[in-house]
Amino acid sequence: MAKTLQLNFSTAAGKNVMLTVDEPRADLTESDVETAMQDIIASGVFEVEGAPLATSKGARIVERNVTELVLS
Repeated sequence: MAKTLQLNFSTAAGKNVMLTVDEPRADLTESDVETAMQDIIASGVFEVEGAPLATSKGARIVERNVTELVLS
């Protein structure tokens, strides 16, 4: 089963942005994720069309099952 952590932000210009992390740690807590998202915003590393990330909107872990039917 593949897991992805989706981090949702808004930019200073009001655009929605999603950052994803493949295979996040199993022991992540809400506090861990909130702290990480605030650190990402404070770092100013990410911009969309010149606007930095400004607020965190939420986070979730998505699980999906993939069944290979034909392998080449």
